[in-house]
Amino acid sequence: MKLRVRAFGMAVGLVSGGGLFVATILDVVREKGITLTSLQSFFLGYDISYVGACVGLIWGFVYGFIFGALLAWLYNILHKILYKSEGPGV
Repeated sequence: MKLRVRAFGMAVGLVSGGGLFVATILDVVREKGITLTSLQSFFLGYDISYVGACVGLIWGFVYGFIFGALLAWLYNILHKILYKSEGPGV
């Protein structure tokens, strides 16, 4: 079975961006802000706030898309090598 690289990347990007958005909103509502503060050093403009949640949504989507696309691409290559077939290629 061949994975569609762009579709898999979009799915992983949406889940990771949405997860980071929800986690940031929950941190803002609970007023703790301790859990996700280390992400500020990785994501430019990210902060534990409502605006930071939107920035985190974008960064989470970007990194999730890249990771998901690379994972699907690697899966397709390994599947082709191991099973020596292209599959249906939907």
